Amino acid sequence: MKGDRVEIVVDAGDTTRTYEVVASRAGRRVETAVRRGVVEVSEVTRSGSVVRTARFMATRVLALVEQPVPREDGSEKAV
Repeated sequence: MKGDRVEIVVDAGDTTRTYEVVASRAGRRVETAVRRGVVEVSEVTRSGSVVRTARFMATRVLALVEQPVPREDGSEKAV
């Protein structure tokens, strides 16, 4: 959903670097996958087409933070 984002913190030797992948348009989502020692974060359309992908070596990834947009569907009721 538009606004979903994933922050990736990577060890870059003597410092850390932070990257961010954001679902930039309505109907897009951000998916993460870990395969063969590689972390992939992709922005995907409704039909499943990949718009862009960020790949990082899993041994260098320090943190992977998924930050979904709060949904306003009424399922959460105030007490």
